Amino acid sequence: MSGVTVSIDPHVHSDDSYDGHEPVELILEHASEIGLDAVVITDHDVIGESKRAAEIADEYGLIGIPGVEVSTAHGHLLAIGVERMPPRRKPYAETVAWIHEHGGVAIVPHPFQRSRHGVRQRNIPVPDDAGDSAARAGDGVAIGDGAGGVDEVDAVEVFNAWLFTGYRNRRARRFAADHDYPGVAASDAHHLEYVGRAYTDVEIADRDSVTAVTADDVLDAIRDGTTTVDGRRAPIRMAAKHYVGAAGRKTGYYAATGASRGAAAAARGAADLVSTVRVAVAQGAHRAARVLSWVT
Repeated sequence: MSGVTVSIDPHVHSDDSYDGHEPVELILEHASEIGLDAVVITDHDVIGESKRAAEIADEYGLIGIPGVEVSTAHGHLLAIGVERMPPRRKPYAETVAWIHEHGGVAIVPHPFQRSRHGVRQRNIPVPDDAGDSAARAGDGVAIGDGAGGVDEVDAVEVFNAWLFTGYRNRRARRFAADHDYPGVAASDAHHLEYVGRAYTDVEIADRDSVTAVTADDVLDAIRDGTTTVDGRRAPIRMAAKHYVGAAGRKTGYYAATGASRGAAAAARGAADLVSTVRVAVAQGAHRAARVLSWVT
């Protein structure tokens, strides 16, 4: 069999997050429409809607993968592929070990950005921690049972679409390269129009079509490092289509479902359809500036 490539946005928030805004049905519909093969709902410290999204993902032609963004004692951590909520406020390395014990992959989101609860570099378990664990015992860092005595993370988010300058992303890329960790890209979307703004292509071996790919296949491929960061080079003109399409989709969704917010939400969506044109222009200029930051 030949391999296939699946496109996944592994870091998206729904309205189950305290800071999210969209229902999972709308996120799944939008992800399918813009060409993603999977989207992982990673709400803050809750997993219910993510599990439900994974269960209904195939109705939208998507691969269902549950996940959560857990608050550890040292910063946020993505637990992808788990069915239960990891313990909160535990040491980073201890949480990584828990995720592995429950069959998931541990991904470092927006590393080093403390304003968004990114983990400090010294709290990410790496192989040389084994010889340094005693010195760091007072920091609350637990050493796991992985290779070299450390239960390491599986990947690092080397491109987060919510970072406004390239510095943090470049630092994350350097850290991942220094420790030979796979890199992933994610939108970290809290609004529909940002879903898929950055995403990860994952190479899946021994599958002849995307429809044959399972969640376990994606998790194994991330562990194996067959990932490519994408989404950065989308033409600026695509921004307008992306945002306007999202606004129209939100209007249609609330009108069709007759949700409790129905009339008001539909009216807001119609207004968004106009206002996001202005947003798209601003975001286009912003994206151009960011592209320049990536190459300088």
